[in-house]
Amino acid sequence: MKYQLFPRSRGMTKELLEIIKCFESVEVAINSADNSLRSDEVLEYLDKSLSDLSFDVERSKKNSDKIRVPVLFGQNNNIDKEFNADALSVDGRIVIEIEAGRATENNQFLKDIFQACMMFEVEYLVLAVREIYRGHYDFDIVYTFLETLYISGRITLPLKGILLIGY
Repeated sequence: MKYQLFPRSRGMTKELLEIIKCFESVEVAINSADNSLRSDEVLEYLDKSLSDLSFDVERSKKNSDKIRVPVLFGQNNNIDKEFNADALSVDGRIVIEIEAGRATENNQFLKDIFQACMMFEVEYLVLAVREIYRGHYDFDIVYTFLETLYISGRITLPLKGILLIGY
């Protein structure tokens, strides 16, 4: 397993380190080199440990089980727009997105970054991608993208950081 917090000038928080421990505890079961789990199956392995950290975790694709994060508010504080997350900290500051096959092939990681930037009160995105998928080194591809984004300084994200995890 690999991980990196961006920007690299920011230190790891206690909460982010606890999330990494959750992934490390199931590393053998979710290792991308040895299996072809879908993202929701990876999330199932992480469910208990993330719940123990007070995360709301998506348990199925049913509408009632989705984790909704507000994006736009209308009159009387009604939510006009929301995005779904795989997991969200109880205080709403950390959102977790787990990608399996689509991370780089369909640029899903870019959509995840955009959505996290739009989510109300979210400060950190934890983006978990396979290290390897169909011969693509997804972790390395996303790592290079994030490194370029932060070093160039041409775009400033409203997040305190993005924790990239390769499983």
